[in-house]
Amino acid sequence: MATNTLLPELAAWIDRFTPRDGVHPTAIERMALIRASRPGEPLHALHQPALCVIAQGSKQVMLGEEVYPYDASQCLVVSVDLPVTGQVTRATPKTPYLCFRLDLDPAELADLILKANLPPPTQRGSSRGMFLSQTSPLLLEAVLRLVRLLDAPEDIPALAPLAMREILYRLLKGEHGWKLSQIATANSQAQRIAKTLGWLKTHFAEPLRIEDLARAVHMSPSSLHHHFKAVTAMSPLQYQKQLRLQEARRLLLSEDVDVATAGFRVGYESPSQFGREYRRLFGRPPGLDLRTLMQNPGISPGSRRAHPG
Repeated sequence: MATNTLLPELAAWIDRFTPRDGVHPTAIERMALIRASRPGEPLHALHQPALCVIAQGSKQVMLGEEVYPYDASQCLVVSVDLPVTGQVTRATPKTPYLCFRLDLDPAELADLILKANLPPPTQRGSSRGMFLSQTSPLLLEAVLRLVRLLDAPEDIPALAPLAMREILYRLLKGEHGWKLSQIATANSQAQRIAKTLGWLKTHFAEPLRIEDLARAVHMSPSSLHHHFKAVTAMSPLQYQKQLRLQEARRLLLSEDVDVATAGFRVGYESPSQFGREYRRLFGRPPGLDLRTLMQNPGISPGSRRAHPG
C-alpha cells in the first residue's frame, strides 16, 4: 500500500485519540500520540530513545548546532538520551500537527538482532544518536497495526508486542538500521557511550572527571571524547551543562525554589555563571524566564525526563 494512502489513516487515528493539544499516553505501554494546533515555542527536553512518525504537519529538532527538519516523508529515530530543542513548524487548528511516538528499548533491539540473525553493523566508529530516515510503507503498516489496537484493548497484551517487534525490525532493516543496531551491539563504542550517558543522567550535579568516566567504560579519555561527540554532537561537559540547565528550569517552575537554590542544586557554585549559562541556552535570565513561563502556560518548561516527540 502506498504511503499517501496510509498517512491519512494514521492521521485520522491520532486525531481521534488526541482530543486536545499535548502528549497523550495510550493503553499501549511506550506508545504516545501527540497533537499541536499551531506552531509552538521551542521546547527543551531530554529526548529519550524513541521513534517519531509524523502523520500531519512538520517539526524541527535541534541537537547542539545541528537542525533536523522533518515531516510525514521522514521519521525521526533517537537511539540514546539526547538534550534537544524541538519546535512544531507547521500546524493549524484545521490541520494540526499529529505524531506517533514509540519509546525504544535497547535490550529489545539486542534480542531482536540476535533472534532474527541480523548482521552486525558494518560501519566503523560511532554515529549520531539521532537521525532521520525515510518513512516506508512497510514501517507505516506496522505502525498502523499497533495504533489500530486502541480499538481492541483486549487484544493489546497479545498483539502489541508483535506489532512493536515488527516496527523495530523495519527500522533495523531500513537504510539507517546500522546506526540503531550500534547501540544494541555488546561492547561497541556506541554502547559504551550510551552507558556514559546513563551515568551522566544520574550524576549530572557532580563534578565531571573525564579520566574517571573513561575508566568506568573501559575507554581512553581521548577515545571517550571522540566517540561521545560523534554520538551526541557535543562534548561530555556540554552534555552535562544541558542536563543541569534543563533540570534547573524544571525546579524553578515546579518546586518553587529561588534562582540561587536551583543553580546550587544542579551543581553550580557560582550564581553568576549559572545565570550566564541559563540565559545562553534559554534566551532569558532565570527570573525573567520563570515569569514568562508562568504567564504563558502553553510554553512548556521541559523536563529531563520528557521528550518532545
